[in-house]
Amino acid sequence: METFEVILKSPVSNSFLCQKAADSLDINTEKKSVHHLKISADIKTDFNIGLIIGSSGSGKTTLAKQIYGGECFETLLKMDIPIIEQFPKDMEYKQCANILNGVGLTSVPCWIRPVYTLSNGQKSRAEAALILATKSEAVIDEWTSVVDRTVAKAMSNCVQKAARKQNKKIILLSCHYDVVEWLNPDWIIDCNKQEYIDRRSLWQSYNRQDKLEFEIRKAERSSWKMFSKYHYLSENLAGGHNEFFGLFHKNEQIGFQCFSNYVPWANKAKPKIMHFNRTVIHPDYVGLGLGSFLINETSLIMKKNGFKVRGKFSSAPVYKLLINCKKLWKLKSIDRKIKKQKTNLNGSMNRTKVKNKGFREKIKTYSFDFIG
Repeated sequence: METFEVILKSPVSNSFLCQKAADSLDINTEKKSVHHLKISADIKTDFNIGLIIGSSGSGKTTLAKQIYGGECFETLLKMDIPIIEQFPKDMEYKQCANILNGVGLTSVPCWIRPVYTLSNGQKSRAEAALILATKSEAVIDEWTSVVDRTVAKAMSNCVQKAARKQNKKIILLSCHYDVVEWLNPDWIIDCNKQEYIDRRSLWQSYNRQDKLEFEIRKAERSSWKMFSKYHYLSENLAGGHNEFFGLFHKNEQIGFQCFSNYVPWANKAKPKIMHFNRTVIHPDYVGLGLGSFLINETSLIMKKNGFKVRGKFSSAPVYKLLINCKKLWKLKSIDRKIKKQKTNLNGSMNRTKVKNKGFREKIKTYSFDFIG
């Protein structure tokens, strides 16, 4: 255990009105202008997530600078450059993508736009991704201070999982106590209470009490406009018969799911086949497992309505979701549409295109059947 001490002094005006206000309650201006924080904590024993929490003026930032140095809050993120271009040059694309997905920044369109175009939550995730890629230990100030509180919980859940998966140390400073359960830290320094809590033996078995409620409802086709910019495919929805669902939180739509009949139905076709597509969870809410929840629950609804549900897509994250749901989904095939070689009579090789029936060339696609 180490003991840390912070003394904060704020100037007090000796003007007539200020002195009169102090005298009215017999306030000792010298004592009231000093904040003294003294706390003993173990920040050396192995950990992944540390949390320094307390209200503004409680000494969080000064304490962190005392422990980790004055440069601990150095900002890595460049606002005018896409996040995918800001990783170390020796990192492969797959490594960069894995880190971004790990912190919940899963929307590829968000990777290729200048960072200043992203939301506050997305910027925070991008900063966390860079930290995980470049530092073994890092400090982040004002964690989730400028985002919606549900978004804050999703971000917190993502960053703690990513730090533990990559075995990195991240110390977060926050004035919001609602993120504690979602960060599930190894240790907490509470500057308000001036106490240290060691949770290294608790976090693995901790059962979070805070719950978030989401609801699936039928959605309008027009709601796709809000989500199309986050999806990797065209903003145009498939033709033919479509069914639309939305994921809602407090009456705000934060997810979109479409089902389409890729193959026209014969008049007597039973059951009618529908493919799920255009699954989008708003980037601010990624990290709570909502993508798999939305796909699985809406597929169950479609099955109950008499449809046979399938999926054919090229998203690796969605593939990982479904391959882990063996009771609900069965993998049919993995295909890659490429140009085939054709041998002429003279033995020379020509290349000819394969008819891909609407699927993109040279892209790996995954086909699943819903068996739930």
